[in-house]
Amino acid sequence: MNFDQHADAQQAQYTAELLDFVRIPSISALPEHADDVRQAAAWVVNRLQQAGMEHVRIMETGGHPVVYGDWLHAGDQPVILIYGHFDVQPVDPLDLWTRPPFEPWIDGNRVVGRGASDNKGNMLAPIVALESMLQTAGRLPVNVKFCFEGQEEIGSPQISDFLAQAKDSFASDLAVSSDGGQWSADTPSLTLSLRGVCGIQINVRGPSRDLHSGSYGGAVQNPIHVLSTLLADMHNADGSVAVAGFYDEVVPMTEAERRDTARIPFDEDEYREDLGIAAVYGEEGYSTRERTWHRPTLEVNGIWGGFQQEGIKTVLPSMAHAKITCRLVAQQDPATIRRLLQRHVEMHAPAGVEVAIDYLTMNGKPYTIPRDHWGNEAARTVLRDLYGQEPYFTRAGGSIPICGAFRDHLGIYTVNFGFGLPDEQAHSPNEFFRLASFRRSQTAFCRLLHALAR
Repeated sequence: MNFDQHADAQQAQYTAELLDFVRIPSISALPEHADDVRQAAAWVVNRLQQAGMEHVRIMETGGHPVVYGDWLHAGDQPVILIYGHFDVQPVDPLDLWTRPPFEPWIDGNRVVGRGASDNKGNMLAPIVALESMLQTAGRLPVNVKFCFEGQEEIGSPQISDFLAQAKDSFASDLAVSSDGGQWSADTPSLTLSLRGVCGIQINVRGPSRDLHSGSYGGAVQNPIHVLSTLLADMHNADGSVAVAGFYDEVVPMTEAERRDTARIPFDEDEYREDLGIAAVYGEEGYSTRERTWHRPTLEVNGIWGGFQQEGIKTVLPSMAHAKITCRLVAQQDPATIRRLLQRHVEMHAPAGVEVAIDYLTMNGKPYTIPRDHWGNEAARTVLRDLYGQEPYFTRAGGSIPICGAFRDHLGIYTVNFGFGLPDEQAHSPNEFFRLASFRRSQTAFCRLLHALAR
């Protein structure tokens, strides 16, 4: 059998394995699921060995683990490092799931369950593709290494230091990431950049206990009032970030970048309707897509303090908290931005409260690959042949922190080669992955490795 015949014959088995993989509740953000993340790592080890990979092992990072494997019998052909992650997002709100999120099911041509698209279906595809290649051709056209991690969904906090120590093991010529997607079911895309990320938590402490708001209101600083003012002061009226120094290292958009972005279809009315909003918002002077692809942002992700339950309780709370994350663009450094945020908060904190800053573990550098990089050229050819049209060259508002770490510690670029689609509800209830995409991605990885060999 050739590759496609073998892959077709194995799809029922591969789908059953995907369901098994999704059943593991490998939520990296929740400490009570640490053993489940490790169980997912062991599952990946077993599946790589079954596929014919060698030197497969779990590697410790000081946090959630990494799985390594390789196949290095292609002589002087390039070494391609295939990346993915086996951790998943939390599942709340549970009541919006049709079925329990870790009891995956097949709904028509979809596998539904937490992690089905992001990233278990996408990262299983290259494993089974290489297995089919070995079982039909007996060899691979390039040398291959694997780096599968268990902490991407929390910002890969230990990965940079880990790669600095393990760079000899992962030394490669190019990385290919299965964590990503295509523009649509009919139109391919290649992602040229990912924004970086960093975060802080603001903790405002006022009186030593919650107070009666009638007896003490107006005489004591209210931590929620203070926190609300601090947060409001972080943006200017034009939508830009008001933190001093925030834009100092931002590389301005080029006219070519603006033209490329404008060429890609965007229906703002459809965008608003899908989100259920009356109007878009953001930094003046930029289109909606430029704001989410090319510009840095500061967002409040959560805020709490005082009485939260139904009804009313007339208290002046003793504490208030907020979590903030920033998405960063080329040349912005996460550590520098966190220091600027801390300085801004400390400068604006009023008397009568104590304000403390915690640095959140999510911390990744922005990443950009040249459009004409040889890895992109190979991927572009494969996608064009597979879809029958040229891919869009896009940029992503989200982050994959390890891409910057690969560049910093291994000196290699990463081609984003995932096959999730925008409507598959990644990070949301009822996440799913199309079986058609699962099958197509297997052929795509086979063709990509041959293209990289050429």
